[in-house]
Amino acid sequence: MEIVVASTEATPLAKAGGLADVTSALPAEWQKLGQTTYLIMPKYSFINVYEYGFTPTYIVLYVPMGNWVEFAHLWYGKLPGTDVSVYLIENNDYFNRHGIYGDPNEYPDNDRRFIFFSRAVFEAIKALNITPDIIHAHDFHTAFTMAFLKSHYRNDPRFSNTAGVFTIHNLAYQGWFNPNRAMLFSQFGMTQYYPGSWFEHFGTVNAMKVGISFADKITTVSPTYGNEIRMPYYSEGLQDVLNHRGEDLIGVLNGVYYNEWDPEIDNELYSKYSKHFLQGKLFNKNEYLQQKGLTVSDNLDIPLIGMVTRLTEQKGIDLIMDKLEWFLTNNMCRLALLGSGEQKYLNYFNYLAWKFPTKAFIYIGYNNRLAHRIIASSDYLLMPSRFEPCGLTQMYALKYGTIPIVRFTGGLADTVKAYDSETGEGTGFHFWQYNSEDFAFAIRRALEIYKKEPHWDLIRRNAMNEDFSSSKSALEYLKVFQWALKKVRGK
Repeated sequence: MEIVVASTEATPLAKAGGLADVTSALPAEWQKLGQTTYLIMPKYSFINVYEYGFTPTYIVLYVPMGNWVEFAHLWYGKLPGTDVSVYLIENNDYFNRHGIYGDPNEYPDNDRRFIFFSRAVFEAIKALNITPDIIHAHDFHTAFTMAFLKSHYRNDPRFSNTAGVFTIHNLAYQGWFNPNRAMLFSQFGMTQYYPGSWFEHFGTVNAMKVGISFADKITTVSPTYGNEIRMPYYSEGLQDVLNHRGEDLIGVLNGVYYNEWDPEIDNELYSKYSKHFLQGKLFNKNEYLQQKGLTVSDNLDIPLIGMVTRLTEQKGIDLIMDKLEWFLTNNMCRLALLGSGEQKYLNYFNYLAWKFPTKAFIYIGYNNRLAHRIIASSDYLLMPSRFEPCGLTQMYALKYGTIPIVRFTGGLADTVKAYDSETGEGTGFHFWQYNSEDFAFAIRRALEIYKKEPHWDLIRRNAMNEDFSSSKSALEYLKVFQWALKKVRGK
């Protein structure tokens, strides 16, 4: 099977969130399973192409846009650490900028940038003489590939047997475009834009709706989230189109690339450890705290709660702002946080760092090594999300014996099993209702078992025994691809 993955992110080349981890892990797994996989993404100015071994192909792409043609160049390389072929589409007008989507706000021409990229994917496939079985697009940025496959390229023999699969990573980000611009850039024209059409949604062109409407199969990143988004509370206004495509909507749980996230082989840690050597985890905690200036006299034994997160309303930060200070004031825990996001949340965590210099350790920004060290050093991981399509951080935490405290939603519900002190089964702690009292009660329940045996070692070993490998996700996606091909080819 020849699979072309179209994505705006892939680790380690360009990353804004979990999308990048998935679009690098899956192609690597498919390649191991004997599939021929290509990853196509933009060549951003911040990608050090020479460090990663990319070279120009000297292929020029002629990309139709509106009633004119634009140009791009192709660079070729391998996804670091894998045998996956990666092609970078170079156009300095669109991609020679800070950030992927905008810095700090969305670029006003993201409609044009991503429609251009989606169209350039097809021109790259043609120039490279690839005959894909599957085009796998991710989130609204590449949603127009699904429309182009079924329209502009449907009569091209190269794509006559190609199926389109569209993956929703986060329905909250949909790509609302000005119809006068988007319909021109995409060459569909305003005759295709009318109330209730595949493109129109509440007076805008909705790119997410376009992907859902045109794809042969739609996946999302956890089974629970796949069910949730068909209900009004979680659907972000798209419940009608999602329910209309319900028989083609499949939840496939994301997986972890354990070559990078495994405490037994993780070179980013102060000390490697395993479920048979949990003293190594304690060493990581003590070393982290001592590097923050603490000494034995500061009582290093207080529970450490970690967070590696985007600081947005979705992530439940409002609940934290309502309750966490009480736990810090009463010496019930410490906090280690790595994240970036909205200014009001940055202000709050900087305030905590000022008020509790020996209890709240805050790093604003992104730091891969620190992410590994916080997850390894912490006793608990906090993820009180209002909604969570999948989440990978809780899966990392489980592998590292760091106990998740999560809201029972989306992928958190699919991956964290409530601990039962009677049976000794479970891997973490849940709360159901999105309110600060339930959230605080979940923290108190979690802290009650801290260092209490047999529960403490038992729950940590339970967590470390869990297997959410990306190889499992890759196999599930291959099933979806076969279903999509059957739909297209009728076989």
